[in-house]
Amino acid sequence: MTCCCLKLVRKAFGERTVLADLTLDLPAGGFTAIVGPSGAGKSTLLNLLGGLDTNFDGSLSWGDGANATRAAASRIGYCFQDPRLMPWMTLQRNLELVLPSSSRSRQRVRELLRRVGLAGREADFPGALSGGMQRRAALARAMVVQPSLLLLDEPFASLDAPTAADLRNLLLELWRGEGPAVVLVTHDLSEALQLADEVLFLCSDPGRIVHREPLGPSRLDPAVVREPQRLAADLLQRHPELLSGIVAAQNPYGRYT
Repeated sequence: MTCCCLKLVRKAFGERTVLADLTLDLPAGGFTAIVGPSGAGKSTLLNLLGGLDTNFDGSLSWGDGANATRAAASRIGYCFQDPRLMPWMTLQRNLELVLPSSSRSRQRVRELLRRVGLAGREADFPGALSGGMQRRAALARAMVVQPSLLLLDEPFASLDAPTAADLRNLLLELWRGEGPAVVLVTHDLSEALQLADEVLFLCSDPGRIVHREPLGPSRLDPAVVREPQRLAADLLQRHPELLSGIVAAQNPYGRYT
């Protein structure tokens, strides 16, 4: 079953083509990771999928039929590169902001905050939370709408390793419980190989998918454990010409190694 399908002919900013000749068919409940060098259009691609940018040549379709289109497109969760919590609103209000006002909505907010480890912090303002707590709150806000599609733009960047690991496990727990299709943009190849069902590699100028790496079994099964370093080594051995340029581009930031 398909969550959505993007058939992109061209996405440009002015005269510069950022993305071109790209098809992205997202299965319902699947987990897709996208990696590639800076400037390859990864965040732009998320904005197209999320409906934040509709100025492109191509098409974006939802579900497996016309009846699924409106309902699916209205249930998109988005985590940006920074949490983007409203500083003048409490944590409770930040999550209620994306929901219709009802007692059921308030109950859903409290449940999500409990699940991300923020029970009892409903009345706190974002400034009173640590960076990791703000990331948890942003993830809860993205999930509170019960999304059919969850878009994640480097949601764990700039966090210390233990906090990032905790949030990855939290993401897997929420994904297994709620069942959205997930698209994760990351500069961390190990993270992509650890979490995703499929990793897509983009090149730049313009951005295109140059390799698709399927991974299995899916981490929908809690018993599945991945060895991302081994998977990365195997990938480099099979496709050194693919990853060598990406690795070189990211080495200054200590990633992909």
